[in-house]
Amino acid sequence: MQLARDDAERAARPGHQDGAVLPLAVDLRGVRKSFGSVQAVRGVALTVGSGEVMAFLGPNGAGKTSTIDMILGLSRPDAGAVEVYGMAPRQAVRKGLVSAVMQTGGLLKDLTVAETVEYTARLFAVSRPAAEVLERAGITAIADRSVGKCSGGEQQRLRFAMALIPDPQLLILDEPTQGMDVEGRRSFWTAIREDAALGRTIIFATHYLEEADAYADRIVLIAKGQIVADGTAAEVKDLASGRTIRATWPGADEAALRAIPGVDSVEVRGDTVLIHSGDTDAVARQLLTQTPAHDLEITSRGLEDAFIALTSDGATGPAASDGATGPADGPVGESPASQSPAGESPASESLAAT
Repeated sequence: MQLARDDAERAARPGHQDGAVLPLAVDLRGVRKSFGSVQAVRGVALTVGSGEVMAFLGPNGAGKTSTIDMILGLSRPDAGAVEVYGMAPRQAVRKGLVSAVMQTGGLLKDLTVAETVEYTARLFAVSRPAAEVLERAGITAIADRSVGKCSGGEQQRLRFAMALIPDPQLLILDEPTQGMDVEGRRSFWTAIREDAALGRTIIFATHYLEEADAYADRIVLIAKGQIVADGTAAEVKDLASGRTIRATWPGADEAALRAIPGVDSVEVRGDTVLIHSGDTDAVARQLLTQTPAHDLEITSRGLEDAFIALTSDGATGPAASDGATGPADGPVGESPASQSPAGESPASESLAAT
């Protein structure tokens, strides 16, 4: 659907410049952020190109929210630099280049869905029509329903519609499908991928690792305030050492399996055995030649395995080097530094509310 926007105004915005080299959507250089004695973000360097769909993952306390706060201009780094489309984050927000969909807050329960969107649209000098964003978010059918009577998934779709109002070039999503059913999650991600295909940049944080695996072009893992992995889903999975052998062995001797050289762990599920090893070829040869095991299958470790291996307390890598831990992540705006200052523009007020 064509956006109802002045062509000249659109052409002047990053991401819509015909024939021009698009600026980076996000550029973090040596960013640090502390809360008292706690180092939440420690020297993070990260660039996100225009049109990328990037999953930003990490355990609670890893520094995700603190980093997102700085990208949104809700807090400032203690050291380093943050730019969004080549400008300060607050400037990008004021220009309507950035929107966010957060898990909670920002909704008035007594208004209808349509009234909420129409009210939010009035905060922006240029906005997409309310009917258009309602359709894009898949909530046209509940436009007359009061927000207080909407389910959690419907409220999250309303936040998505609100975020689309200024036609942002960068959309940041925090647990975007929380409360949605399976069909709702699928249709939501279909809409997100369609937006990305048109050039919108998406950064999302989620605890549904299968969503990151299925929909992200790129996955960035953060732990203890530092990035520990950055690549495609396949590349991140490969960083978790070893592979898994699945085999059929009725009445398997678990002790004998654990005694095989190179075996790291064994799990027996009825007639099926799962063996993790750093040398699956050697283990497979022994299983095939010296045991009754058959129907062997060797697979790489999944994203969940990689997530645990790379972000756990015992993981080695950049985040494990200096031992500091960050505060538990929460919704953007909870830290004292994240409160929007008086006199901020309507665009920033709407961003913080969304």
